[in-house]
Amino acid sequence: MQGKLNIFQRTMLQWNDMHPFNAVHVARVAGTLDLQRLTQAIRGMLAAKGMTGLKLDRRQGTYEYNRGAPPCEIRTCPDAENRRLALAAEITRQLNSGFPVDEHFVPFRFFVASDPDSFSLGLAYFHPVADAESVVALMKTIVETYQGKAGEPLSTPLDLYPARRDGLLGHHPRLLARKLLALPSHMRNVRTSCRPPLRDAQNMDNGFSFLSLGPDTLRSLSQAGKAWEVTLNDLFLALLMKCFSPLAALRARASRRRQISLGSIVNLRKDLGLDSQRTFGLFLGSFVVSHEVPNGLALPELARDIRCQTARVKRDRLYLGTPLDLALARTVFPLFSAERRRKFYAKNFPLWGGITNVNLNSLWQLAPDEKSLDYFRAVSTGPVTPLVFSVTTVHDRINVALTYRTTVFSSADVENLKRDFLDELRHLEARV
Repeated sequence: MQGKLNIFQRTMLQWNDMHPFNAVHVARVAGTLDLQRLTQAIRGMLAAKGMTGLKLDRRQGTYEYNRGAPPCEIRTCPDAENRRLALAAEITRQLNSGFPVDEHFVPFRFFVASDPDSFSLGLAYFHPVADAESVVALMKTIVETYQGKAGEPLSTPLDLYPARRDGLLGHHPRLLARKLLALPSHMRNVRTSCRPPLRDAQNMDNGFSFLSLGPDTLRSLSQAGKAWEVTLNDLFLALLMKCFSPLAALRARASRRRQISLGSIVNLRKDLGLDSQRTFGLFLGSFVVSHEVPNGLALPELARDIRCQTARVKRDRLYLGTPLDLALARTVFPLFSAERRRKFYAKNFPLWGGITNVNLNSLWQLAPDEKSLDYFRAVSTGPVTPLVFSVTTVHDRINVALTYRTTVFSSADVENLKRDFLDELRHLEARV
């Protein structure tokens, strides 16, 4: 049986030609690592789900999984005095290491890092095959099998070949009309958005950093969101814009390009009516918000301004029109040389960063008193977004992974951004 690649997957394959387009999920599991048992759990999951190998036919736009013997080599992070730094180094390596897409390959790699009373299980995957929700389901099956809890999840079959659902605009004239009506505003924002500094367009290496926000911060964010009538995603977009503002200080002298633009990824499964427990694949949309972020603008006002933009996107479901945006870029992309392709998005679609948001509590139901699991995600930047802010809510805290193009942001830039972000959160906690 074969599946058809959707427009998002085919675009990601284009991006992967320039630099590995991977993502990484990491689950911290309580207890001492039993590597043999973990290997058996992973192999059992891959075999049971029929995902021991993948073959892509890019010319035909198809893919096919098989049920061969499940290869599985778990990379063990070397013991180090600072285990967190060793884990970060491995995540960085996985983000920058490609999969052999021109041959039959397993689109998953696994690694572990041990602590005295727990271990971190990492799954690096070829991003075009799946979105975060699909991979969370795989990680859940592996961890519960390892812990002896899995029964039905291991035996539940997955739909590995769901029908393409990226042709909605052709079947919904009103949606197409709303998307076309929004294009002039979108293009105006693009033309007035400042471009991040790009020291070497040919260098697409990814760096990685991490921060975690505790229960008090999550409570403050929730209270502020209710008081200002904005969503948590709106708040994160506003916070990120505020923190980018010092890095984009030169835009104040520009005559035209004075805005900062950020992207946000949308999970389309609910809109598409998919059975999320059984459907394996990639179903994503996106939208962009832009703002000048003038000096002195308070966070509540900025968040409300962003909410006005996101409210229109949600009301008109403009994120469902993402295939049109991707198709336009795919049409002209092959016309350019490899060198110009690496500059294309930075020049014509200037984003400073993007957000991907997952609430693990809604995907992995745990007992209220079970604190043995922790989880975070990291996503390759690709050529479009020079910094990805991967937000994962788990239990009563938020874990944030920052992936960034090292030719756009230095490690010092990212540390300053994290410092400013935490400062803004402290001011927020003082307000509410």
